[in-house]
Amino acid sequence: MPPVPRPADRSFPTAPPTDATRPRAITANDWSAFAALARMADHWDRPRWTTGHRAYYWMLLPRTPELTALTRHCQQHLAPLRLDPIPDSGLHITLAKIGNRTDGTPEQLAGLARTVSEHAPRAFTLSARPLTGSRDAVRHSLTTWTPLLRLHTVLTAAARRHGLPAGRPTAHFRPHLGIAYNNRERDAHPVIDAVAELRTLPAVPLSIDRAELVELRREGPTYRWNPLHTARLAPSIPAGPGRPTPGPGSRPPRAPDRVRAGGG
Repeated sequence: MPPVPRPADRSFPTAPPTDATRPRAITANDWSAFAALARMADHWDRPRWTTGHRAYYWMLLPRTPELTALTRHCQQHLAPLRLDPIPDSGLHITLAKIGNRTDGTPEQLAGLARTVSEHAPRAFTLSARPLTGSRDAVRHSLTTWTPLLRLHTVLTAAARRHGLPAGRPTAHFRPHLGIAYNNRERDAHPVIDAVAELRTLPAVPLSIDRAELVELRREGPTYRWNPLHTARLAPSIPAGPGRPTPGPGSRPPRAPDRVRAGGG
């Protein structure tokens, strides 16, 4: 089982939900933390993201018409706030930072991707839930956290095995999917009020069957990346007549080649 989420000052929300397996507990905790903000910070006030800075991240890159339509609808509703919307091609779920470009060699990264593929959990489905926000962005809650925490644990353990920094521990991970970045310090209440009007929209399912290792950079008010490796998750096994539902620790057989250079 993955680590239980723990309080962390650098994470948002600082306190995790009371039950990371229950969608209602997750979404309520996300919204409670966002609705309590008095001020929002400028997302781009990050000195390390200077021109030329590059870092390695594991990401999920869901691409579905339903997610695109939901995101565009929310961005249009929020347009009067003049946030920096994330383009369709930039939608992503950040899983784990592996390190800066100077922290790893191509050989280490290739080895990392192979190890992740060999130990990856089964494919899973998430839900992008009611809109919420953070100190410096507007984003969807994601439920449930269990498969994401399990995958995060695999990613960070593999990074350390290959001598890479691996970033924050899984207990401090707060899954989310951003749709817009706040671009100046401001009163949080107008943003909170606008987001509250979108919280009755239905959830969108996201099928996750791979993780992408990318080299991330900033270009103006957005992030761009170069794909490096794809680690495919083990196929999910649907329950059927005469077939028991797989237990939480079981894994199906997998093909030996699960890494593809160049992303995709």
